[in-house]
Amino acid sequence: MDYFLYFYSMKNKRELYFFKTYFEEFYDNQTDKVKNKILWTLRVIRELDQIPEVYLKYIKNSSGLYEIRVQVGNNIFRVFCFFDVDNIVVIGHGFQKKSQKTPKQQIEKAEQIKREYYESKE
Repeated sequence: MDYFLYFYSMKNKRELYFFKTYFEEFYDNQTDKVKNKILWTLRVIRELDQIPEVYLKYIKNSSGLYEIRVQVGNNIFRVFCFFDVDNIVVIGHGFQKKSQKTPKQQIEKAEQIKREYYESKE
């Protein structure tokens, strides 16, 4: 998991926590070019005081979900995440976006992952 080593730094504003293998399964199936852009975007989220909406956007009508936004050429990718205490960003699953709107089933899956995460902390 090369992305874990990539994120070790003392200048972090946020800590990224990769819950279970959801992100890994998505990440491992991408090309090197897409992987590099995903890592770059995750570094932006981890290190910047204020994250531009072009990289991280709140999902309206959700339970506090955000989408990490990655674009490589004409290909658009989304990785769902949410915030926990002490600036922890919990990274869930990702997918390649094929239409303007984020598919409802992807949001439902992200909501389920969030519930799993909090249940595992009990």
